[in-house]
Amino acid sequence: MTLIAAMLLDALIGEPRWLWARLPHPAVLMGRAIDGCDKRLNKGQHRKLAGALALAALVLAAAALGAVLALFGPMVEILVTAILLAHKSLVSHVRAVADGLRLSLPQGRRAVALIVSRDTRHLTSSQTARAAIESAAENLSDGVIAPAFWFLLGGLPGILVYKLVNTADSMIGYRNDRYRDFGWAAARFDDLLNLVPARLTAILFAVAGGIFDFQGLRADARLHKSPNAGWPEAALARALGIALAGPRIYDGVSTAFPWVNDTGRKALVPKDIDAAIQMMWRAWALMGIGVILLTLLLC
Repeated sequence: MTLIAAMLLDALIGEPRWLWARLPHPAVLMGRAIDGCDKRLNKGQHRKLAGALALAALVLAAAALGAVLALFGPMVEILVTAILLAHKSLVSHVRAVADGLRLSLPQGRRAVALIVSRDTRHLTSSQTARAAIESAAENLSDGVIAPAFWFLLGGLPGILVYKLVNTADSMIGYRNDRYRDFGWAAARFDDLLNLVPARLTAILFAVAGGIFDFQGLRADARLHKSPNAGWPEAALARALGIALAGPRIYDGVSTAFPWVNDTGRKALVPKDIDAAIQMMWRAWALMGIGVILLTLLLC
C-alpha cells in the first residue's frame, strides 16, 4: 500500500512552494547532474559513446541512491515516491491554462507556455486549449503513471531511475546538431521505459471514457510523431470527442502533423480542458484501484 499512500499524499499536498523555495527539488538535482555531464562530455568525436556512458553512470547512481533510501523504511519510501509523482502539480498547470483563457488569450498563452515546448506566441484560443490537453495526456503518462509503474516493479531504485532518464530525455534527447549523438541513449532509453506506461495510460483513459475501439485507438496512436505519446493523446482525444495534434509551430517552423482522431471536434474551448482534467482524475483513480487489487491479489 506504499504506492497508494504516496499517490494520496501527492494528490492532497502536491509540490508545496514553501518547501521547494528552500530546498532543491530532486528533479532539479537530477537536471544539474545531467547539465554537468553535458558541459563536460558533449564534445569531440565520440559523443554517442560519451552520452551513453554518462547516462549509465547516472542510472547506476540513481539506483544506488534508491536502494539506500529504501533502507530507512516505508515512511521514507512514501515521502520520496510522493515527491516524484506529479499529479496535483500537473492538474494545477493544466487548469491554469483554462483559467487564463477565460480571462484573455494572452494569459492562456502564458500559462500554456509553462508546460509545452512549442512556440505559443501566435496560438489561437483553440490551439492553446489543444496544447494544454495534449500536455495533460502526455504528462499524465510521463509524470504519474510511468513513475508509479516503475515503483511497482523496482521500488525506489525503479522510480528514481525512471525520473532520471525522463529528465535526461527532456534536456538532451533532441534530434538537433548538439544532442543528436550525445542524447541518443537518453532518448532511446526513455522510449523503452515509457513503452508499457504509455499504453497503460491509454487504457486508463479509454476505460474512463467508455472507449473500447482499441483498433482505432492504435491506428490513431501511430499517427503521432512519438512512439509513446500518441497512445495517451489518442485515447484522451477519443474519450473527449476532440481532435488533437495537427499543424503546429516549433522553432518558428510550421509543421503539418496529422490529426489524431481526425473526425473529432477541432474547435476547442476552456470547457474541453476542464473535461480533460476530469478524465485525468478518473484515470488516476482507476490506477489506484488497480494497485489496490494487485496488492490484495499478491497478499
